[in-house]
Amino acid sequence: MLDRVERQYLEATEEPMVDVAEILAALLSNQPTADLVAPEAWKKGMASVKTRPLHAQIYNLMKEKVLMDFYITDTSGTIVYDSGGMASVGDDFSIYLDVHRTLRGQYGARSSRTDEADPTSSVMYVGAPIMDGDEIVGVLSLYKPQRSMLLFIIETKRRLVFLAMMAMVLVLSLGWLLSRWVTQPLRRLTAYAAAVSQGERPAAPKMPGYNLRVLGETTEAMREALENRKYVESYVQSLTHEMKSPVAGIRGAAELLYEDLTPEKHDLFLGNIQSESIRLQTLVDQLLALSSLENRKALGAPVLISLSALVRGVVNHCESSTLQQQIVFEVVECEQDEVLGEEFLLETAVSNLLQNAIDFSPVGGRIALRISASEDGVRLTVEDSGVGIPDYALDQIFDRFYSLPRPDSERKSSGLGLCFVREAVALHRGRLVITNRRETSGVCAELVFPLGRGSRS
Repeated sequence: MLDRVERQYLEATEEPMVDVAEILAALLSNQPTADLVAPEAWKKGMASVKTRPLHAQIYNLMKEKVLMDFYITDTSGTIVYDSGGMASVGDDFSIYLDVHRTLRGQYGARSSRTDEADPTSSVMYVGAPIMDGDEIVGVLSLYKPQRSMLLFIIETKRRLVFLAMMAMVLVLSLGWLLSRWVTQPLRRLTAYAAAVSQGERPAAPKMPGYNLRVLGETTEAMREALENRKYVESYVQSLTHEMKSPVAGIRGAAELLYEDLTPEKHDLFLGNIQSESIRLQTLVDQLLALSSLENRKALGAPVLISLSALVRGVVNHCESSTLQQQIVFEVVECEQDEVLGEEFLLETAVSNLLQNAIDFSPVGGRIALRISASEDGVRLTVEDSGVGIPDYALDQIFDRFYSLPRPDSERKSSGLGLCFVREAVALHRGRLVITNRRETSGVCAELVFPLGRGSRS
């Protein structure tokens, strides 16, 4: 385009030069004299226009003198007059295209440099025939230095470069925005898929545009379908495994009741049947509660809850059932303690954590519950003084039906309590971390919830 600019200007300049050359040649044509020298009035006029002050503001160019001249040749191509003084009278110009072609009735034009080393020294020439009737008796050739158009050419090229750069910046910006519009949702979708593959249950990403939105919805539907299938398979396998022991106990006790037993044995086996039935009932109830919780995607009707008051209520309830163990409860409350959530779920989660701490604490042990607030949110820390979690079990404590034997009775729980706590915390957009205490024995469970919008500052 930049190369085309110069040619376009030269073409635009050549066209009016043809008109002027033809007009001047026509004025000299069909004269009664064969003398081809320009009339005296022309000579005086050209001399006057060269010295007359000129102030023509053409856009950014201030034109201060006339830069167009002409010369006249006879039928042999010899110069008889030159208004610009570039040639001398008697010089042979018959070899130049503007003269050579015009004398043969063709369109004659050329561009020649006055200095071969300077590309800006080119001069444009346009020839027109001087006629005597139907006979060509001479040539009038109009010429103009290309340097006079240089400012327009440079200005146009500079503007084109500027516009091209602006267009490039615009195209790159639009391309960047378009790529982000496409790739950013894909990144969110990729992160979503990665989270799902790691067993998490993130919220489905919101995708812009119809096609991306359909892709996101389809991915979410596929995740739900696969998760539900895996969920059912896992539950059936785990439930079957956990039910084997109590069912076998009930069956064995029932078979023994058909035999002739002493009253003591009879009561013992009936007690076994009753305890195993209660264990099955508890297992089913907890499993249904956990299943209902895992299928929820959001809180139902969340309200602002004082975590300190909730913890104090759970501790008061547990204190009466731990009198024989002589466990000491220490509660450190905080003013900025409000979280947005469902009270029943939070109370059940805290109760499960506290019950775990009680089960693994020795007689006369201490359980500390500390509530604090920071920029991260409201933090609840539950620390016990038990034996801690074995290293091999740290990665399995959140698995369904996984349970460690209690130190005093060697009995195991249903293994669903921590699963419920994790799901309840995740539903409240919080996080749960359980680790062994470093300074002393025992376990530290840490729950962090986002600050409620109505929290006191």
